[in-house]
Parts: sequence; structure tokens; C-alpha cells
Amino acid sequence: MIFQYKALKNGKVVIGKIEAKDIKSVSLYLQTKEMFPIWIKPVKEEKTISLFNQINFNDVVDFTRQIAIMVNAGLTLTEALDIIGKQVKKPALHKLIEDLSNEIKAGNSFSSALKKYSNYFSNLYISLIRSAEVSGKLGEIMLKLSDNLEKEREFKGKIKGAMIYPVIILVGMFGVMFVMITFVIPRLLNLYKEFNVDLPFTTQILIIISSFFVKFWPLIILIIFGTFLALKKYLSTSVGKYSFDAFLLKLPVISNVIKVSALVNTTRTLAILLGSGISILEALDIVIGATDNVIYQKAFKNVKKKVERGQSLGSAMDEEGIFPPILVQMAQVGEQTGRLDDTLLRLSRFFEMESELAVKTMTTLI
Repeated sequence: MIFQYKALKNGKVVIGKIEAKDIKSVSLYLQTKEMFPIWIKPVKEEKTISLFNQINFNDVVDFTRQIAIMVNAGLTLTEALDIIGKQVKKPALHKLIEDLSNEIKAGNSFSSALKKYSNYFSNLYISLIRSAEVSGKLGEIMLKLSDNLEKEREFKGKIKGAMIYPVIILVGMFGVMFVMITFVIPRLLNLYKEFNVDLPFTTQILIIISSFFVKFWPLIILIIFGTFLALKKYLSTSVGKYSFDAFLLKLPVISNVIKVSALVNTTRTLAILLGSGISILEALDIVIGATDNVIYQKAFKNVKKKVERGQSLGSAMDEEGIFPPILVQMAQVGEQTGRLDDTLLRLSRFFEMESELAVKTMTTLI
């Protein structure tokens, strides 16, 4: 539950919001921060109805770049947040920035304030900010983070752009097929009857299918809709998600796109984390969430356990059997030379080019 409070700290009035179980918890928290509460009251969160008012990934990317530029220009974090807050027109984003500013003014760290909005800011984002606060290199790491987010946005844009054409083809193909079977072929049946000849076996099958569609099209739509809902529910379970991801990795063309896309995100994320001074174990823990494919998530969990036991990253990856030889070999080289972060960053660029090629191949085949 969200509570709003007004408190005194060093003779100054501080207003902010915090998530807690009850008022007593808020009061105890304020006391630990050497703040004397004046009043505390629950806040009813307003749900955002407008689609255009929702905070999206592009908003986070632009927000990060603006913060990075202002902090590197010499402004304090609160000054940067206040300036950006005045420029933002989207109400939901304005409220988020205002809350972040209030949290920092109340004495909280930037990373703990961001943690309240973990649905917008990833574990990678929060971990890098926490590392920046410890090392005192907020400006430098914010620039690195904004570069990473912009590359991720560019990569996602390329994949989506490449997928538009095959999606249109597939939708159009099924649309034309449905119209032909449901509306066009039935009109030709009378013409076939006038011929009074034996039709080929394939034509007879097509007529039977068409007749079935014409008579039972409401039932067919209902079955398709029911199957979609059942499949969606099944995929929401851990078993269903694992089975579906395993199935995708076995498909001839699509599997290559999925594999390379997963490797782009994981290698780049790991490189950024290691380059920012985060330990290999903590970095691997964050990388697990860098991909949506549970097969790769499980593989990275196993790699983390092996590294915890003292095994090298390269050999741990090699034993999983899901990582390509080039990643295993380059990880081993990076560990030997002490430049693992730089090696992984170069690999992410290589996998990015491979993913673009894989998508073009799939588009051509379709």
C-alpha cells in the first residue's frame, strides 16, 4: 500500500511517498531516517486509463539519456529530475519523476527509489545505479547505461521492422484462404454440378472442407478462440512455458533467430555489468532475467552455480551445450586476458549482426 507523509528533517519539511504495510511501518521507517512525522495518510493510486499515458520503454530510454547528460554537465540528481519533470508532458511519467525526486530529497538513494518502479526499470538498470552510487561514478555509468538502452531499442526496432513483412504475408495468406474456402468455392459448386463429370479426388476434398466451413463457421471460430485461451493459460504455467520455448528452439529457421537474439541481450548485459565493477556472480544473476527464453534462463542458472563452486565461466558454459563454441572460446580468452567485459561486448555486436542475417533469411524463406 502507498502512503504519503509529511515530516521534519533538520528543521526542513519533507514530503514524500513510500510503500508499506501500515502507518506504523511508515513511522518507524521515518524515524530510522531521522525524520519526525507530521502526518501520514494512505494514497489511493489512480489507474492510468489512457493508452497514450502509459510509460513505455522509449520513455525510460529518453529519461536515462537526459539524466546522464545533466549529471555529467555538473547538475545534482535532484536538479536534473526537477528540470526533466517540468519538461515532461505525459502525466504518468511526470508523476514517476516527481516521486523519484521526493524520495531522493527525503534521504533515500536513487537505486532504492527506482526499485519502487521495478516494472519500468529492470534489475540491470537498478544494479548499475547501485554500483554507480557505491563507486561515485554516477555520470559515467549513466552514460554507459543510456548507450546500452539505446542499442537495445535500436536492435528491437530492427527485429520488429524485419518481421513486419513476413507477418503481413502470413496474415494475408490465411485471410485469402479463409475467403476462398468460405465464400468463393461454394459459388463454384453449382458450376461443377452442371459439368456432370467425376471430379478429381483433391477437388472433392476441397469441396468437403468448403462445405464444412460454410455450415459450421461459428463453431470453427469458437473452437479457435477456445484453443487460443487454453493455449494462453497453458503457456502461463512454468511447464507450458518451458515446453513452448523448447519447441521454438527445435524449429528449423525460427530457432536461429531466437538463439542469436537471446545471446545478443545476455552478452551485452553481462559485458555492461562486469565493466561497471559488478561481481561475476551478481552479474550472472541479473543476466538470467535478460532473456525471456526459460531454456537459456535455466542454462545461466546452472552456469552461476558452477562459477560459485570455482569453475571458470567458459568451461561452465561449455558444459551446458546450448552456448555456441565461439561464445565459449571467447569467454575463456577474455578470462585469461582479464578483459572479459570487452570481449563479451564485441561478441554482442557479432551476435547482433548474426541476428539481422537470421531474420533476413527467415523473411526470404517465408
